[in-house]
Amino acid sequence: MFQDEVKLKLVAGKGGDGCTSFRREKYVPMGGPDGGSGGHGGNIIFEAEKGLKTLIDLKYHKIVKALKGENGKGKNMTGADAEDVVIKVPLGTTIYDDDTDLILADLTVDKERVIAAYGGRGGKGNKAFATHDKPAPTFSELGEPGEIRYIRCELKLLADVGLIGMPSVGKSSILASVSNSNPKIASYHFTTLNPNLGVVSLKNHKTFVLADLPGLIAGASMGVGLGIKFLKHASRTKILAHVIDMSGSEGRNPIEDYEVIRKEVVAYSDNLAKKKEVIIANKMDLANSLENLKKFKDKYPDKTILEISALNNNGLDEMLEYLSQMLEEVQEESIYNDNDFEKTIVYRFKNEKPYSISKEDGIWQIKGKEIEKLFAMTRFSEDEAIERLERKLKGMGIEEELERLGAKKGDEVEINNYIFEWRD
Repeated sequence: MFQDEVKLKLVAGKGGDGCTSFRREKYVPMGGPDGGSGGHGGNIIFEAEKGLKTLIDLKYHKIVKALKGENGKGKNMTGADAEDVVIKVPLGTTIYDDDTDLILADLTVDKERVIAAYGGRGGKGNKAFATHDKPAPTFSELGEPGEIRYIRCELKLLADVGLIGMPSVGKSSILASVSNSNPKIASYHFTTLNPNLGVVSLKNHKTFVLADLPGLIAGASMGVGLGIKFLKHASRTKILAHVIDMSGSEGRNPIEDYEVIRKEVVAYSDNLAKKKEVIIANKMDLANSLENLKKFKDKYPDKTILEISALNNNGLDEMLEYLSQMLEEVQEESIYNDNDFEKTIVYRFKNEKPYSISKEDGIWQIKGKEIEKLFAMTRFSEDEAIERLERKLKGMGIEEELERLGAKKGDEVEINNYIFEWRD
């Protein structure tokens, strides 16, 4: 079963907790701190795999979790890092952050990888906090929470030549005749509900990948019929081969069919519209084909037209040779739509505070990723850990900001679901 889009929730592994421990040995009455740090939580990684053709394996995995790092131990023993979770996806898979629509990666090379969700670092053991002024700290850190991310994976097939055209014009028949693919073929519309790929081998031992894409109808660029599926996969091909039923069977008009296709291609993407193209005039063995071909050439005298009959295998070798020659001349082009690059821009502003403060229902709310992470890694059962937290909050300027906003003694302040009483 073909699947070209899935959504996942990724939960990377939490870092292991640091250890609060002191050296306890016979004849060593004043042993120093020896608490080890925790191990790193598991990352979640996407890896391109050449042999895969669909995202079906991910369809039923709504949540992917990585394991927690091992906790630190006494005797300065650092916890083991958790293993990363590697998710295999087909070549041509684009990974999006589903909340922001930013492109995280476009995996087009075999074994190419991207870390989509980072595991948390291990919490530091009390040994790591020892200083000259405070040689025996009595606190340690909890592990950092792993990153939680909502991901959208979109597969856009990587093919050299894409066969496009109206339903039932013979695209699947061409693919079956010239490659190792066995697409379903029938004489009714939308037989091809999913893209099919085939490898074409020429007599000179050259090869290229040919894709039979779902049929197109008017309004495809707006999501009508199977159009978006067709256009999305077509954007990854190097050459667009417009297959036209030149016989005009089923009451078709070859010129109108071509114009509908071009209109939808242009509406979808300027990049797609600029790709190299060739016209494949199919069903030339039928009546009216020669007459319709003449009208087509009169209308489009500058178009390259390859005459074939997929049913009788006429003209297929010449067609493949021409396509192979075209591929040698085509430069590697961008596989993104024109506006996709804008989605990858992340704006960073200097001097931006790592937190925000607001007042809701009489309680001061302090929010921010750095603040929340700091709280999640603090052991509130250890007095020195709480003192360290207070120093860090003061260093961030939170105390001054609360005073500026009018916080008064006795006001309640909430941070990461903890509520405190504000004191000068």
